[in-house]
Parts: sequence; C-alpha cells; structure tokens
Amino acid sequence: MDKGYRLSAATGIHKGDREYQQDQVALLAHPRIPGCVMGVVADGMGGRAGGRKASDQVLLTSRQLFERYAPDSEDGSTTLRQIGEEAHLVIKLTAIAAEQEPHSTIAAFIINPGGECHWMHSGDSRLYHFRGPTLLRRTKDHSYVQALVDQGELTDDEALVHPKSNVLLGCLGTEAEPELATHCIPQLQIGDSLLACSDGLWHYFTTEELGSVLHSLPPREASEFLVEKARSRAMGGGDNLALAIVKVEPPVPNKAPVGSGFAPLP
Repeated sequence: MDKGYRLSAATGIHKGDREYQQDQVALLAHPRIPGCVMGVVADGMGGRAGGRKASDQVLLTSRQLFERYAPDSEDGSTTLRQIGEEAHLVIKLTAIAAEQEPHSTIAAFIINPGGECHWMHSGDSRLYHFRGPTLLRRTKDHSYVQALVDQGELTDDEALVHPKSNVLLGCLGTEAEPELATHCIPQLQIGDSLLACSDGLWHYFTTEELGSVLHSLPPREASEFLVEKARSRAMGGGDNLALAIVKVEPPVPNKAPVGSGFAPLP
C-alpha cells in the first residue's frame, strides 16, 4: 500500500418478489476528505410504510453523521456506533408517533484515507472481507438460528432452511438496546474486497461463491451477476435485496493515489 491504491465500487438493489421495497443501500464519498468512503445497507421491517421509514432513517442518520466525521481526530467504530444508536432512537420514536412497529438491520463500513477500515452491524445484514477469493472475516448474525448454530444445535446449511431463519434477536428499533457489533481492519490490501448485503442476497450463496465472484469480476459486473443469480435461485419467492461492493485496486498510472479514484457505480 506504500504506492497508494484505488477504490472501485458498486451498489445493487431489487425488491425481489415482494410488493414493496424496504431494503436501502448507499455508498458515500466524504464531502471534505478524499479517500474516505462509507457504505451502508439497511433492511427495514414493519409493514409497507414502517419498514421503509426505518431503513430510510438508517441512511439519513448515516449520511448526516458521516458528513461530520473527521478521520484524523475521531474513531470510525465510535462514529458507526453513534449512527446505530441515533437511528435506533429515532426509529423507536417513529413507532410511538405512528403506532407502527418499524425495525431495521444495519451493516455499515467506513474506509479511512490510507486503508484503515471500520465496520458495524446489527441484525442479519452482513459484512464480508475477502482477500482475493478467500474470506478473512464476516459478521455473525444477531438471529435465532445463529444462536442455535453457536450452541451446536444446527449447522450453517440447516440454519438456511430453518422455519425461524428470519427471527432476529437484535436490530434497530426494538424495545431493548440493540447489539452493535464493531470490527476494525487495520490495513486493507490491494486485492481486498468488502461486501455489505441484506439476507435477501447472502441467503442464496455460499461464502466460496461470493469470494469467487468478487475476486473475478469488477464491482458493477459482480453486483449485476449476484442480483441476477439471487433472483434466479429464489424461484419466485425472493425477498428484497441490497448490496454494496468495494474493491481495493492498484492505482491508475499517472493518477493521484490513495483512494482518490473512488467512483461509486449505480
């Protein structure tokens, strides 16, 4: 990384076979700090209007706090936790005012200039960190079936088809304070990929498949492929899905390095 790097990125979103879209996704370049990037995925729940309001609030809070974020003096994990806490509070207030029960997951990351990365999640939207096609780390779902897997009562494959696979033990907007799990990657490397996605996407892929796709395809092509393949595998019963991909690539010759080539794609 001494010679700099370039970030390429893409998002994808589809309402699946649902009547309405409650997933939301955004990739944000910092308004003042070149090479500082944020990605966020939110999967809203709580009826037609309630779930969308919740996921919209996650994105609004993320954007507002990220614009004020100062990577030289502030900790990325602390900022992400603040985003989760504030979005959680506002979603709860929305529920009181509207007599609804909106909730939302969150999976978010911040990449600082120089390659440090922080991430945070709550619920069953996931974050993956690949080096080449190999998984280095992913988040652990805050869900009923994940708890059973942790206790040795289910395998990962059995969890996918369990009748309570959609039951969450924590997310934003609940009565109890949500678990906001954070992680820091001290230094991203050229060849690394980050994926944030909702369960409407990851449910249809093995980790090996995700790593292979992200390694072999540019972000926009990878996003399009994963959305199309998830839709095919859902066979008419697919949930909303959303994803954000960022890849760390060598700098373009004769161009300014260190993240200045970030270009989020639709």
